[in-house]
Amino acid sequence: MSSPQTIPALLVIDVQKGFDVISHWGTERNNPMAETNINILLHFFRSNKFPIFHIKHCSTEANSPLREGHPGNDFKEEAMPHENEVVIKKAVNSAFIGTDLKSRLDEEGIKSLVIVGITTDQCVSTTTRMAGNYGYKTYVIHDATATFDKTGINGVHYDAETIHQTTLASINQEFADVVSTADIISRFTA
Repeated sequence: MSSPQTIPALLVIDVQKGFDVISHWGTERNNPMAETNINILLHFFRSNKFPIFHIKHCSTEANSPLREGHPGNDFKEEAMPHENEVVIKKAVNSAFIGTDLKSRLDEEGIKSLVIVGITTDQCVSTTTRMAGNYGYKTYVIHDATATFDKTGINGVHYDAETIHQTTLASINQEFADVVSTADIISRFTA
């Protein structure tokens, strides 16, 4: 079992109903198993009494499905917080900006973060980069994250899986270790 210094915290980033409105974000999404794997990790962390932080994006954009008061702001069923779990609201890409996330982690002596959620190239990546820069031992779970397709500045279309994979490649072993759901469960199992 993990020692108190290495007990990980799970950051569940923006697993919200508004991301089901695919046309708002692109034309397709990758990794349809992301929410299932997030749910598996939530069960693992809960059964081990490891800390869990739910991050909720509360967009300030009027037309965003993630704005507060819109049904899309609600958490998806697979990632619904339990009563005793922390929910942190943010309005930008990083879960550390404009929130008390870092102070909460530091107060609890947490040094290791496991990051999952939506979207790989936006809020997951931005939070991961800051976590790495803050010195946390950080893991991103590649099969528990997902994103959407994009059109580049040159007009070239990039499918969602390409965006996902290139984002993971750019953060792996620079800001975090990119591993699977099974890998992280094995790493933190007695």
